[in-house]
Amino acid sequence: MRYLCTALLALWAVAVTASAARAVEVAAAVFRIDYPTLAPISRFETVPEDMGFAGAVLATEDNMTTGGFLGHSYSTETVSAPPEEADAAFAALLERGVKIIVVLARGEDVLRLADMAGEGRLVLNAGADDVALRSKQCRANLLHIAPSMAMKADAVAQFAVWKKWPEWFLIHGSNPADLAQAEAYRRAATKFGARIVEEREFEDTGGARRTDSGHVLVQRQIPVFSQGAEDHDIVIAADGSDLFAPYLPFHLWTPAPVMGAGGLRPVTFHGAQEAWGASQFQNRFEEISGRYMREEDYQVWLALRVVGEAVTRANTNEPAALRDYLLGPDFEVAAFKGVPLTFRSWNGQLRQPILLFDGRITASVSPQEGFLHQVSPLDTLGLDAPESACTAFGG
Repeated sequence: MRYLCTALLALWAVAVTASAARAVEVAAAVFRIDYPTLAPISRFETVPEDMGFAGAVLATEDNMTTGGFLGHSYSTETVSAPPEEADAAFAALLERGVKIIVVLARGEDVLRLADMAGEGRLVLNAGADDVALRSKQCRANLLHIAPSMAMKADAVAQFAVWKKWPEWFLIHGSNPADLAQAEAYRRAATKFGARIVEEREFEDTGGARRTDSGHVLVQRQIPVFSQGAEDHDIVIAADGSDLFAPYLPFHLWTPAPVMGAGGLRPVTFHGAQEAWGASQFQNRFEEISGRYMREEDYQVWLALRVVGEAVTRANTNEPAALRDYLLGPDFEVAAFKGVPLTFRSWNGQLRQPILLFDGRITASVSPQEGFLHQVSPLDTLGLDAPESACTAFGG
């Protein structure tokens, strides 16, 4: 009789859990700011209209597949707006009661929108790589799916040091985004024992990047620009404006490998990545979108999968409870990168490997072998706890 009662109690507990799970409805949004930009340097880089949003479709399907067994339901709204209409469109989302919002925007806008969202909502940064957002300008309601500029620079630096190429010629642009990248590479060089033997600035004069004679002009400009540099192993390109870095390979005065914004680039994901079960992931994305996956698609997908995994494990849709679980020791998510991904509890950054992509294949993955850390090798990329000035997470 005792065993029968125990069995009935167990069945009752399962029924109660299932009933509670069925009550969890997760309504999220992906909010994208569409900035005016120049034409891309190549027509292969044309930005699709569904950039990021296609990743949201796949993530919602994946969350429903898992959540369906538990009775959870997921819906994702997608909203895009030009900069001048962004605040009003975001405010409308908040008024509709959306509490989980993935944002694709520049750093200053991500920060402002997170402040607009305030307490009681969870904002996931899927685009901005500004280091300050993970340090002095961090916010308690803001978690970072996109890797920081520091993480990407460290990924390149580790590979260069592993290859025993410690002497760097740094070429950076003149725009603020270029200068920020240059600073990230200076920091990475110091961190991993490389040396920048020379720096030069490629000035943005405002000319067209894509013209019939573009390659002819570049063939004349780049060799002369790079002539006479100090002896170096590699060229590091800091070009957040996508102005000149793709032209550096094959046009330098002195031949050398190019890394950074041109040549071998640090990315979160790309359309040719097939390792760790990614082939079927890529196929499903291509069936949905009719194109290859971009970094923005992957980062939005990952942001919503992070939410789905937390909802599954914590059985709640409340932002505060989800945030606590995400930052806790029990959370991890699989993301086709060979290792489980977790969050840094001191600044809300998602730990993840960085792929080094040459335009066709994944040439390597950082962190590199031999770079050790007392907590996780992934924490050799980007701001470690002592390096972050973030205090919003209790640090």
